[in-house]
Amino acid sequence: MGIRKIRLPYRDSCCTKMLRIRHSVALLGCILAITPAFSQSPCDGLGALKLPSTSITASQSVPATAELPASCRVSAILRPSADSEIKMEVWLPSADRWNGNFLANGNGGWTGLINPTALSTGLQRGYATVMCDLGHQGGSASFALGHPEKLIDFGYRASHEMTVAGKAIATSYYGRAPKLAYWTGCSAGGRQAMMEAQRYSQDFDGIVAGAPGLDWTGRALLAVWIAQAMHKDEAGYIPPPKYALIHSAVLQACDVLDGVKDAVLESPAQCKFDPQVLVCRGADGPDCLTDAQVKTARTIYAGPVNPRTNQAIAPGLECGSELGWATMGGPQPLSLGTELFKYVIFQNPDWDYRSFDFDKDVAQTLMAEAGILNARNPDLSAFFKHGGKLIQYHGWSDPQIPPRSSVIYYQSVLDSMGDRAKVQNSYRLFMVPGMAHCQGGDGTSTFDMLSALEQWVTSGKAPEMIRASRRSGDVIDRTRPLCPYPQVARYKGAGDINDAANFVCGAELRASK
Repeated sequence: MGIRKIRLPYRDSCCTKMLRIRHSVALLGCILAITPAFSQSPCDGLGALKLPSTSITASQSVPATAELPASCRVSAILRPSADSEIKMEVWLPSADRWNGNFLANGNGGWTGLINPTALSTGLQRGYATVMCDLGHQGGSASFALGHPEKLIDFGYRASHEMTVAGKAIATSYYGRAPKLAYWTGCSAGGRQAMMEAQRYSQDFDGIVAGAPGLDWTGRALLAVWIAQAMHKDEAGYIPPPKYALIHSAVLQACDVLDGVKDAVLESPAQCKFDPQVLVCRGADGPDCLTDAQVKTARTIYAGPVNPRTNQAIAPGLECGSELGWATMGGPQPLSLGTELFKYVIFQNPDWDYRSFDFDKDVAQTLMAEAGILNARNPDLSAFFKHGGKLIQYHGWSDPQIPPRSSVIYYQSVLDSMGDRAKVQNSYRLFMVPGMAHCQGGDGTSTFDMLSALEQWVTSGKAPEMIRASRRSGDVIDRTRPLCPYPQVARYKGAGDINDAANFVCGAELRASK
């Protein structure tokens, strides 16, 4: 409807001015009422986006800071089942800062948490980046008690649903779909990564899986195994001051097997260390192990076995991991492991780890898990056919998730696929000497797997080595190449042993008999 012209009888009178003011205010109000429909920003408009089983709870524009570019941040809740409540966030850089791609981030432990640091890192790199809380809040597995659908969300569904919704939100915001999709995560985030590759082969073009808890039950069984050995009668308990004693003896026995003495084991599998060399010749003391402590150390290295059949159940910790034994060998068992039994397997919050029977209870453990948490399916053919690239890495000195679980899985994929060249064209494993859980330790634990993955996906060039460094305070005091398994970094025989230029990737040196 048009605006009718008003004729005023008295020019410039007080009444005339009042009428003009009232007319202007009315017109301005009309304009303001209409304007939001035309000036609404793309970010604001995402609040009205309709997606299956998804509620957008917030969308806001965030101005640039000294650390981060301007972005649109979207919060949503996903409900793929009647008992699901998966909270997620998508951080979207402005169109001129977007690299055109999508990055999903993994979680840690049992934790239901959206980590702003992870999202910030993706945003800084130009990604539309996403993370969720896996369907619960807090760091305990208690959410699973009586809630099987929430356990499925944690196990694999939340990661997939988050990915589908995140891509849809990015597509709506930018007016086009992301060109490539990547995943990065370590520990539980690595387990999520492996689940994505195994269950949802179309979700990602490239995946980084660090220290993946792909044998979730195996880690829990090892935690109980070590706790029982340490506290069965307390005679076998190894006090923390003796960790350094054992570690020093390991280095003395095996450090030079890789051709260079650097306080790091390049290939711990070569080390045949027996803690018996430290047994006390008399009374217990700080510089020796009692017979019971020697037995406990052997138990930690061996991993859980069936006491009746002597069949291996899961791998143990490696030589070189001793400085981190408090993770599983402390006064209390690792809660990340015991909570699996309390809230998932036996569904009894008062369950006592001392009651676990490694002859009778392992089968019940695997039956209750039923493929929800373990990501051990070796068939990656659909992911490979999709063109997906997978980089897996694991620290050899990891005291929480047994490093050999990664080696065992990699070998299972080789056995399943039957074509080593085909596997290596899509999947590479990098074992990191001396690195603890996801980071830290005496090895070179600083590296950029995502950039190596990006290059592999976009150029087809598989990483033949990845440069890594070690920091001492603010100083980089060592660099080394990380090599695709089963290759190791071999010293050329001359030059600074702390300089990666003096190493090449090749077959491991065999220990002389």
